Amino acid sequence: MKKIFAIIALMGVFTFGMTQTASAQDEEVDSAATEQVDSAAVDTAAAPVIDEEPVESEPVETGMYKTIKTKFIEGSAGFMALVAVALILGLAFCIERIIYLALSKVNTVKFIEDVENALINKGDLEGAKAIARDTRGPIASIFYQGLTRLNDGTDAVEKSVVAYGAVQASKLESGCSWITLFIGMAPSLGFLGTVIGMVQAFDDIQAAGDISPTVVAGGMKVALLTTIFGIVVALILQVFYNYILAEIEGLTAKMEDSTISLLDIVAKYNNKK
Repeated sequence: MKKIFAIIALMGVFTFGMTQTASAQDEEVDSAATEQVDSAAVDTAAAPVIDEEPVESEPVETGMYKTIKTKFIEGSAGFMALVAVALILGLAFCIERIIYLALSKVNTVKFIEDVENALINKGDLEGAKAIARDTRGPIASIFYQGLTRLNDGTDAVEKSVVAYGAVQASKLESGCSWITLFIGMAPSLGFLGTVIGMVQAFDDIQAAGDISPTVVAGGMKVALLTTIFGIVVALILQVFYNYILAEIEGLTAKMEDSTISLLDIVAKYNNKK
């Protein structure tokens, strides 16, 4: 039993001694670290402070506009300029047609009622002509042509209306052939740039004697970018062209309905006489 107590006592003394030694070593390490931090602080305080002027960063263009401009420049100025010209001219014809068609629209129901009221209820042929003459659009022009031949009979009015209706329909479609030209021209110019870009890429390969991507990258980029821009231009013009066709079809349908209404008014006027 005494041996057991003696062993326990020795182990306690040994453990206590190790704990004291470790704590002493930790204090030495902490003091050394504190001295290093203090010396670093002194050096920093002693060093002269240099005021650094803030560097102003140059504004960087971002967004879709910069991307389009960059790709436009990379795609060979010659062919990309031709595609841009096709877009500008095509849009000019589209805008002109849209404005013309917008000005050609009138309140057809009210116009027909005014003409019928002047001609049937009041018997004023000249007043009906004045209403048709002062109203813009192809429908009013057709009415005016028909009313000028009212005294020649219903058949004469019908022939005049049909003939002049064809003239007005052709005026509505004027300029559409140019839009279709630029719709076909834009991708064709893009494909031409593609072919020339491929030829340039093969020339670079022949000159370098190597088929590395770096050698052919320039020609391939021109080939692809011109095609992309040509197709995009064609799509934009195609959307406007389809809208114009829809407007023309709507006006043509109203012209046909108005022609029937005019013939009915003429028949009523002749019967009333």
